[in-house]
Amino acid sequence: MSRYRRSQQSGGTYFFTVVAYQRRPILCDDPIRQALKQAINTVRATRPFVIDAWVLQPDHLHCIWTLPEGDADFSSRWRLIKSYVSKACRQQYRQQDLISPSKKKHREGTVWQRRFLEHAIRDEDDFAKHIDYIHHNPVKHGLVDSAAAWPYSTIHRHIKNRLYPPDWSGA
Repeated sequence: MSRYRRSQQSGGTYFFTVVAYQRRPILCDDPIRQALKQAINTVRATRPFVIDAWVLQPDHLHCIWTLPEGDADFSSRWRLIKSYVSKACRQQYRQQDLISPSKKKHREGTVWQRRFLEHAIRDEDDFAKHIDYIHHNPVKHGLVDSAAAWPYSTIHRHIKNRLYPPDWSGA
């Protein structure tokens, strides 16, 4: 069995990539979005974190979280979020033909890939580059012509707070 070593910085800021199982384009569907929003709120009630940036795309998401001082446990947060979404959307998104023996053994659904990628943000420059990457990602994938045209992104909050101009494209 593989053993993954994750960077763990107490109170750290992290960039994440989380992918839908077999890259199915389901993450922007309303039931998934609502379940994801509810799952995040539920987890944040007992295990707080700040969402610095976020983009939800059909088959994956990217985000940056900052954890509280004295806390480096992002893995449990992701496990809970993914579990809540899988349970909430089980009826609509569980596909028996996609359940491998390994998925069955680990009692996993068919919404998420098992793992996620994380990167510990090193400094302000790294933070800024990753926020730009997140907000430009729908443009990069050809989903929209401008970052502000994508509805499932914190770019709108950043524009409202004047961190980005309204016509920012990230190109």
